[in-house]
Amino acid sequence: MFRFVTAGESHGPGLVAYIEGLPAGIPITEAYIRQDLARRQAGYGRGGRMQIETDYAVIQTGVRHGQTMGGAPIAMLIENRDHTTGNGPDGQPWTHTMSKEAVEGEVSPIHRLRPGHADTPGINKYQTDDARDILERSSARESTARVAAGAVCRAFLAKFGVAVHSHVLNIGGVQAHPPEVIDWDAVEASEVRSADAQATEAMKQAIDQARQDGDSLGGLIEVVATGLPIGLGSHTQWDRKLSTKLAAAVGSVNAVKGVEFGAGFDLADLRGSKVHDVIKPIGEWGQATDGTWVQPWPRRTNNAGGLEGGMTTGEPLVVRAVVKPIATIINPLPSVDLITGELEQAHYERSDITFVPTCGVIAEAMVLITLAEAFLEKFGGDHIDETKRNHASYVASLGPKSAGAGAGG
Repeated sequence: MFRFVTAGESHGPGLVAYIEGLPAGIPITEAYIRQDLARRQAGYGRGGRMQIETDYAVIQTGVRHGQTMGGAPIAMLIENRDHTTGNGPDGQPWTHTMSKEAVEGEVSPIHRLRPGHADTPGINKYQTDDARDILERSSARESTARVAAGAVCRAFLAKFGVAVHSHVLNIGGVQAHPPEVIDWDAVEASEVRSADAQATEAMKQAIDQARQDGDSLGGLIEVVATGLPIGLGSHTQWDRKLSTKLAAAVGSVNAVKGVEFGAGFDLADLRGSKVHDVIKPIGEWGQATDGTWVQPWPRRTNNAGGLEGGMTTGEPLVVRAVVKPIATIINPLPSVDLITGELEQAHYERSDITFVPTCGVIAEAMVLITLAEAFLEKFGGDHIDETKRNHASYVASLGPKSAGAGAGG
């Protein structure tokens, strides 16, 4: 069974990513994982924390001689440099504020609740009188561990020709107009991860203005996965649908307030004849050199975003997420004191102006993790070679069901 969890706090000693259930023989290195961690740290509008950290996942278990070991859980540790080098907003070292042991002297509690954060529901649920107990774990810093786990899953899925990318469609109301065929290298070169060069500059200007105003910005990101076979997921139960799992995974990313697939909410305005993705006839499928279909059952459009009935269609998987503006803003909102209930300014700690470009990288990781689980559910295998054989056999079987109907028939 595939499992993935994280542990750690924003200003604690470090973060842990734990993955269980991947087959043996997947090539993976710390340098490979570092590439995605560096992508997460980049982005115009990031705050001072990213000047302190150089995120690096140290593999603790489950990898030997550059490959995953059979059945062994993979654990990775990412050090929080700020824990040992920095001070909190009260001037106390983080080693004091976040000490595992009882400390002498006062540790300043956080009583001024922040609207939009987990503070208020968290302190009530867990019966604490210090919002620090909530914000440390609810912080988006935790997503560093998700990205490390996602990188391992990227290495696994790459063995099947699956690629997962993301780009930004909107920041602060500035809309990008990406080309039909996206240049992913250009997206990586953009400071806001946009495929539209003109929008990149306008987005940066909007971020600069928000910083000047002491405010924050939200936006819209899109994740695209290609190379997926038809039939991942299942229609048989609500919780086995891949659409269910993807919506939950991407919706779990900090600040995400809405998830859609393909044409998404725009479908509400259209008639069915304009929405559903017509299947091409066999003469338009195309054959690979090995005799299999290049893409069996291809569509003329992809309004469904690569999902029908909770299963992949073989078309690109397209997932979008709305990202709200960061809740910690330079000019704090009015709020209340946790102890007295009286009017106060919300607590402020160092933060980003926008989280949107970073959110795309994190959403990529969650899609990668979800797809890795779906692959293992479908194809199994204790070693990557076994998984590849199962995958190849299944792909070769796809096509018209009558004998002699062509490739895979």
